[in-house]
Amino acid sequence: MRHHHGSGDDGHHHGGGRRQRFFGHGELRLVILHLLTHNASHGYELIKEIETLTQGNYTPSPGVIYPTLDFLQDQQLIVISDEESGRRKIAITAEGLRWLEENQSQLAQIQERIKARNVGYQLRRNPQMKRALENFKAVLDLRVNQGEISATQLKQIIGIIDRAALDISQLD
Repeated sequence: MRHHHGSGDDGHHHGGGRRQRFFGHGELRLVILHLLTHNASHGYELIKEIETLTQGNYTPSPGVIYPTLDFLQDQQLIVISDEESGRRKIAITAEGLRWLEENQSQLAQIQERIKARNVGYQLRRNPQMKRALENFKAVLDLRVNQGEISATQLKQIIGIIDRAALDISQLD
């Protein structure tokens, strides 16, 4: 199964603006192997399962999924077989299960980070939170980028942001 649909990058979020990568290097491989422990799958189904796992916040493109599957197959961590329908079925191998077991702590960290990010995405979709964040960005942009700002003013702005961050971190 050779698909050359792109770079094989492990995880840029689709949509406007620059975003932090959803998965770090090699992490998507672990997630795919974990998903394959539940049942053998197809590429499109894996894309949909990852989208569901991330509550729609990240949908890997075929240009990400297929090179990753090629890599996993090259490493003998998965096996890909043709079905009568002409689709290809993907299943984890014993070696893949062993590798997944050896990397269980990293998988647990990835799963915790996905949960935390999902909460963050939900929070940013809250209308009041969205308005407050947009207001903050607009004021900061006007104050910092639209005119001369003194070293003292910059220090004051940084202090306000740091205090707000501290106040938020200390909420019950």
